[in-house]
Amino acid sequence: MSVTVRVPAKVNVQLAVGAARPDGFHDLANVFLAVGLHDEITVAPSPDGLRVTCAGPDAAEVPLDRTNLAARAALALAGRYGRDADVHLHITKDIPVAGGMAGGSADGAGALLACDALWGTGASRQELLDICAELGSDVPFALVGGAALGTGRGERLTELEVGGTFHWVFAMAERGLSTPAVFREFDRLAEGRDIPEPMASQDLLDALAKGDPDALAATVSNDLQPAALSMFPELAGTLAAGRGAGALAALVSGSGPTTAFLARDAEAAEAIADALRASGTCRTVRTAAGPVPGATVI
Repeated sequence: MSVTVRVPAKVNVQLAVGAARPDGFHDLANVFLAVGLHDEITVAPSPDGLRVTCAGPDAAEVPLDRTNLAARAALALAGRYGRDADVHLHITKDIPVAGGMAGGSADGAGALLACDALWGTGASRQELLDICAELGSDVPFALVGGAALGTGRGERLTELEVGGTFHWVFAMAERGLSTPAVFREFDRLAEGRDIPEPMASQDLLDALAKGDPDALAATVSNDLQPAALSMFPELAGTLAAGRGAGALAALVSGSGPTTAFLARDAEAAEAIADALRASGTCRTVRTAAGPVPGATVI
């Protein structure tokens, strides 16, 4: 017997970052949109105890020990229900690794839902979200999907209305970026400045609710983008190539280094993707639309 869960990537259409807190985290106003790039996590009983395997693009970069968020999710759920985490977790990757699209967080949410189904724990949605929040700031959204505003360090979610489908192009870079390192660079660049309290843009929330790509393009923002560009200057060339190809908006996705381009429709997205592939400024290019559902048993 096994259970497979499909779980989506995310793009941050707004990422407002506050000053560093005493605990080292930052308060955020983080507007998530789930998009149609997915990992799949298959969980089956294991006579050899907890095991993690992985296949797919960049699978060699995924840790297979207990630091993997999928393994941590299985251990957390097992601990809460007083059982052993004797499972084989197999991750089929399609979300970029270390790309700012929450692939690791997606795997954590997917493993949690899969183990809950396999073991029949009957955990409530709130219990699962509580465990997700313990695992990481982006993990709760991977469980919920759709669109949501994340506050606190991003883990407190308010689901948002979206009035249509938004089409995106994602350009994957030649190497990854560490999220903690990007936040450290944000702190360095912000030294000596007053950092305002992060707040969601009402114009952006209205654009999502209307399903209006032009209005959304005028309001997307990412406070981590200067830090990502400081650490990875070549991303500026990718952003310029996407804008030159007709993207309505271009931004670094989350902590990067994946860059995200908003297109008017599916046809425009394919044209932007072709131009980015020809530009020589990125490793691979993918198109995806959102919002899509969160972690789902298939």
